Amino acid sequence: MRLVVWETAPATLRFIDEVERGDAMRLDVAAMAIAAHAYPGLDIDDALRALDRIAAHPDLHRPGVDADALAVHLFSGDRFLGNTAAYDDPRNSYLNDVLERGLGIPISLTVVMMEVGRRVGVPVVGVGMPGHFIARDARDAAGFYDPFHGPGRLDEEACRARFRAVAGAGAPWHPAFLAPVGPSEIVIRMLTNLQQGAVARRSAEGVWSARLRLLVPELPGPERRRSANVLGGFGRHTEAARALDALAATLPDDEARAVTTEADGWRARAN
Repeated sequence: MRLVVWETAPATLRFIDEVERGDAMRLDVAAMAIAAHAYPGLDIDDALRALDRIAAHPDLHRPGVDADALAVHLFSGDRFLGNTAAYDDPRNSYLNDVLERGLGIPISLTVVMMEVGRRVGVPVVGVGMPGHFIARDARDAAGFYDPFHGPGRLDEEACRARFRAVAGAGAPWHPAFLAPVGPSEIVIRMLTNLQQGAVARRSAEGVWSARLRLLVPELPGPERRRSANVLGGFGRHTEAARALDALAATLPDDEARAVTTEADGWRARAN
């Protein structure tokens, strides 16, 4: 499903071009295109050169460099840290800010590890563990990393402990929580974080983060519905109705009727 783009800003078009590549998406470009919506005029390619400079460090080109060495290089000392003091600061989700400030949240720091790793030939994948995003060595299914908490290598038991620290001691665990996720899922989760924070703060990024989510082809129907209603809640009534109409056209009749009713409600408020 493809929505009509509400604007033709270069950053929006760049984002669309990447997310429509699916698994071939360049995650660093998509993430920087998101940031360019918070920083109009940001030169995406120039900002991405910060990753090139990090990857050019001699320590990452020594023989035998692996995911352990990459994690130590990036997350030891104060090069990149989890922002425990201001976790909800949206700058923790903007890749340009993360690279400049050295502060991030689990998913943005994992993106840094993945993209530096790609540049130096150390493949890293993202793991969408509920409540706490982590990284995994693409060559070792048992080697996990939690960049938010430092460079240490984790096993499954340590990952379970991280999960229960967030979800609660009695939260049920499933090994599938440690399955790698693709770039579309990572982009959706980054935008979800921004959308949720913006709704809570009633800030303008709620509009463009919801719009960008709706442009990701893999966004599930329930999440598509949620973002459409976020647009309506920010006063974009007609835009919300159109997004819900597009969703309803893909649903069975009984589900479609409920979504169409929501769309009609937003349309009525636009008049």
